[in-house]
This record gives sequence, structure tokens and C-alpha cells, in this order.
Amino acid sequence: MYLSGVTPPQKVWVDKTEEKGSDVNLASHLLREAFLKQFEVAVLISNDSDLAEPVRIVAEELKFPVGIINPHQYHSKELQRYARFVKRIRQGHLLASQFPATIQDAKGSFSKPVGW
Repeated sequence: MYLSGVTPPQKVWVDKTEEKGSDVNLASHLLREAFLKQFEVAVLISNDSDLAEPVRIVAEELKFPVGIINPHQYHSKELQRYARFVKRIRQGHLLASQFPATIQDAKGSFSKPVGW
């Protein structure tokens, strides 16, 4: 019940998109490939501390070096604990490695969203 003269709250729809499962998939493949000895050095492009345990298993128990590369100024302390090396991707390198804003293929042209 609302008092007269008071506007009731408005409903708002929120569309929140989040990437789900990518860290689990990455961890699963890292562990699988380490157990199968399919690499000599693993390099993760991440700053997600949720990956600390799989990185620890690969580095300490399976004895494969793991490096971490990420675009953030500060690195995850949990990942640093187990990584052989930690490097920062510089902003200029990220910009230089991106596709052009518009690309043409056999089906026509397409563009990345402006916010990207």
C-alpha cells in the first residue's frame, strides 16, 4: 500500500552478462594436458585467483613450469605463489594485436561493437 502523492518504485530490468565456466574449462584443460605431458611450459593469460589450485598442482605436483601473463597492473598474489614467471601485457601490445574495427570476409563486412 502506498501513501497518496508518493510515487511507487519503478521496476527495472537488468541484463547482466557474465562469462561462466571459462575458468573451469581452462583449469580442466591445463590439468589434462599436464597429466598427458602435452607441453613443456604452460602460460596462462589470466589474473583469476580461482586458477591458483590447478596452477599449484601443475607446478608443484606434476613439475611443469607455469607462467602467468595478464593486462592488469597488479598480479594475483595466489597465482604468483606458484608461477615460474609473471608478466604484464602492456596496453600498447594489446592494442597492436587487435583486429581492425571492421573486417571483410566472403559473407560481407562486420564490425566489433563500439564499446569494445
